[in-house]
Amino acid sequence: MLPTLCVYLVALVCFWLGTGYVSLAQTYDLVLVNGHLFDPKNGINQPMDIAIKEGKISNIQTRIPVEEGKRAIDLGGLIVSPGLIDPHTHVFVGETPKIFAGGSSSVSPDNFSFRSGVTTVVDAGTSGWRNFEHFKTTVIDVSQTRVLAFLNIAGGGMRGNPYQEDITDMNPQITAQQIAKYPQFLVGVKIGHFEGEEWAPFERAVEAGEIAGVPLLVECHLPRYTLADQLARMRPGDILSHTYENIRDREPIIDTEGNLLPVVKAAKERGILFDVSHGGAGFWFNQAIPALQQGLTPDTFGTDLHRFSMNSGMKNFSNVLSKFMAMGMTMEAVLTQASWKTAQALKREDLGHLSIGAEADIAVFRLRQGDFGFVDSAGQRIKGNKLLEAELTIRAGRIVYDLNGLSASSYQKNN
Repeated sequence: MLPTLCVYLVALVCFWLGTGYVSLAQTYDLVLVNGHLFDPKNGINQPMDIAIKEGKISNIQTRIPVEEGKRAIDLGGLIVSPGLIDPHTHVFVGETPKIFAGGSSSVSPDNFSFRSGVTTVVDAGTSGWRNFEHFKTTVIDVSQTRVLAFLNIAGGGMRGNPYQEDITDMNPQITAQQIAKYPQFLVGVKIGHFEGEEWAPFERAVEAGEIAGVPLLVECHLPRYTLADQLARMRPGDILSHTYENIRDREPIIDTEGNLLPVVKAAKERGILFDVSHGGAGFWFNQAIPALQQGLTPDTFGTDLHRFSMNSGMKNFSNVLSKFMAMGMTMEAVLTQASWKTAQALKREDLGHLSIGAEADIAVFRLRQGDFGFVDSAGQRIKGNKLLEAELTIRAGRIVYDLNGLSASSYQKNN
């Protein structure tokens, strides 16, 4: 009887130990191995493994055994980056035709973000204090993509004329109050699409930003304001959009002799930030190439994503980054600006990095070598030999895009 009992107890202890071992071994929900990690905030640019647990970055080491994860994905030969941030989009999509605010000119964020390695988009003032809560309910709250927003100084946002021209509806106090009510979503104030001569809209937008303690985004379509006057009224940390445009709505940053305007240089030195805001008409090689050669690289890589820009020269976020690589920026430089530097510009330093404990927003890219063409808003083309292509995107620890099935199991034919 005693030997039998001993055998039973030994077997039971072994079972417990075995069960405990399996539990201990599977410490993480997901382990990413063999990728080349580029995390500019933390100064990492080397092969590193990443472990994710409960939607957060749990461990980063040169080697993490795959057995410690419930799932493991081999990222050999690929670039691993913090999830990218697009700071200029129009995603207040809705049923109303031909407008942006709750209309068909905006696009759904999830349709375009993850396939470019973008995990956070920022809506560029499509809503104002009157309709932000509708935008929040219909888009922000139901999107997998993290959606932040600049709040338009115009109360109804981008509803078109005459609403955008109504100065009486531009209330800096109420705008700032709305930002204070939703600080987790609202990152700044936006002024744009005003065709009058009065400076009241601009001044009220600055005032709202001052009260709320957030940056101002100066968008396009302010034809009566000179570029010099706009820059003079902006504060350090405020953002000029459509930096490299060459349209009649605003003086270009490059003069007729090919030189960067002194007022632009001075604004850069004073701490004004410059965003790409590519859009359908907002990016021209005859501005961007000489500007980059003279030191005006973009601080942020907004795409101005909307219904019309995505099928023009803009294409998508990763294409814009690749376009700037073709103009001479390094991959490390564009990824830095598109992640950690954009997070800093938005005063959202919880984003744009892969520190332990941070939300696991991750972009995985293949750096393709070949013969590629990149197009501007004037229909002109340059060639490049590198293209960033998003292979895998993870949002809050969940795989949301997988181009080539890196996370999928192999198909097994049934006999």
